[in-house]
Formats: sequence, structure tokens, C-alpha cells
Amino acid sequence: MDIKTSTQGNHARKMLAQNVAFGLFKVLSGVIVTILFIILGFIIVKGASVLSWDFITTPPTDGMKGGGIWPAIVGTFYLMVGSALFAFPLGIMSGIYMNEYAPKGKVVRFIRMMTNNLAGIPSIVFGLFGMSLFVNFFGFGDSIIAGSLTLGLLALPLVIRTTEEALKAIPDSFREGSLALGASKLQTIWHVILPMGMPNIITGLILALGRVSGETAPILFTCAAYFLPQLPESVFDQCMALPYHLYVLATSGTDMDKQIPIAYGTALVLVIIILFVNLLANALRNYFQKKLKTN
Repeated sequence: MDIKTSTQGNHARKMLAQNVAFGLFKVLSGVIVTILFIILGFIIVKGASVLSWDFITTPPTDGMKGGGIWPAIVGTFYLMVGSALFAFPLGIMSGIYMNEYAPKGKVVRFIRMMTNNLAGIPSIVFGLFGMSLFVNFFGFGDSIIAGSLTLGLLALPLVIRTTEEALKAIPDSFREGSLALGASKLQTIWHVILPMGMPNIITGLILALGRVSGETAPILFTCAAYFLPQLPESVFDQCMALPYHLYVLATSGTDMDKQIPIAYGTALVLVIIILFVNLLANALRNYFQKKLKTN
């Protein structure tokens, strides 16, 4: 009887601890979601008053006290595409090498440690490095290509780690089965491993793209123009960008009463762009998952 009572008491304590832990997790999740909605609501309320088609499609005028943000939108798009073209192929191939080809040992652990350290370096350090390497050493000057390469370096560690983790989650039985059927290692990776890991790889790519789209420090040193109402004509031209434009509007100017509403509108457009990119990523993720199930 004492053993039964003790067992019931232990079970009750475990259930109580479990309920307390689950309740705490629910409260913390609710707090995080509430904070997120408060931030989004604040930006929407402040920025919706200036948001219009003209605001999106026209250049700034009157020393950024009027007009729109079209050059900054185009510049941000150029930088996102340029950084993706550099970071995505290199990061995915590096992740494939580390998980599929590199011999497990000290070398891989060292590379992984250095990749994790790179992911934690402040973005302003990448900006200074990009200015020294791409702007000065390679002679690109303040340009879209210099900013894109710098942002690509910033995103590269995240792409490598997410790709490696996505491939690591795939059971070895799929590799062994493909090799047993006569496929080469490259064919196995291309036709079996990559399609299975693609949904998680895409998640990592979008996280990296979302990070670079909102960075200010790297483009401050490599490509961003304070005021450039015309569109760039080549990758060797400077460009405006939404993060830096937002910083300029909020911190400097001659008429802050007119600039602050434009800054909130700029922030709202940047949030909408990031939201659109994430929705597109979710659509691609769902597409690859459905394709994987049908195959």
C-alpha cells in the first residue's frame, strides 16, 4: 500500500511539473507573439498613412522630405539578388562537401567551429572587411557588386550550417540504397539527398535572405548612397537601400516632422517585402515537399 501511494505521489508530482512547464511555455509563446503583433501593429499604424502607389513608385524629392522610395526598393532588390547569387551556390556546395565528402574528424570540426564563429561576428565587421577587400583592394568602389559580395559573405555561414543540418537529418539508408542500385555518389546526392533536404535548405536560404535584406552596417561601407534619386545603371554604381534610407530619415535631415512619417512608411514597405519573401519561400517549401511525397 505504501509503495502504491508513493508511486501515485511521484506520478502526481511529475504531472504537476509537466503541467507547470507546459503552462510556462504557453505563456512565453503568448508573450513573444504579443510583442510581435505590437511591433507590427505600431509600424502599420504609423506607416499606413503615407503608403500609396506614388510613395512606392516615385523617387524621393526635396531632400528626402517628399516623394517616394522607389530607388531604395530597387537597390534593396539588387542587393538581395546579388548576395543570393553569391552565397546560395557556394553555401550549398560547402554544406554538401562537409556532410557528404569531407572525412569526419578534426578538420571538419575546425571548419564547423569557424563557420559558427563567422555567423556570430557583428555585421559592421563584415562591412569593414568588405570595404577593405572589395571596395579598395579589388577596386570596385562603392558599388552594388561590393555590397552584394559583402552581404553574401554575411549570409554564407548561415547557408552552410542550415544546408549541412538539412542533409545530416536524412537517414544513411537512403544513401546506401541508392549506391546499392548502382548510382554514383554524385547521382545519389543530386537525385536523392538534395530533393529530400531541399525543404529545410530553402528555410535556411530564406533566413539568410531575410537577414541581409535588413542589414545597414555592411552596405553603409560598401554601396549605400545617402541620396540618389535615379536608378543605378550597372553593378558598379552606388544605390539607395531601404535599411540605410530608413536610418538616414530617422537620424538626419532638415525637417524631421516630414521625414519621420516617411521613415515609418519605409519600415512598413521593408516588412512587407520580407513577408512576401517568406511567403514565397513557404510556397517553394510546400512544392518540394509535395513533389517528394509523390515521388
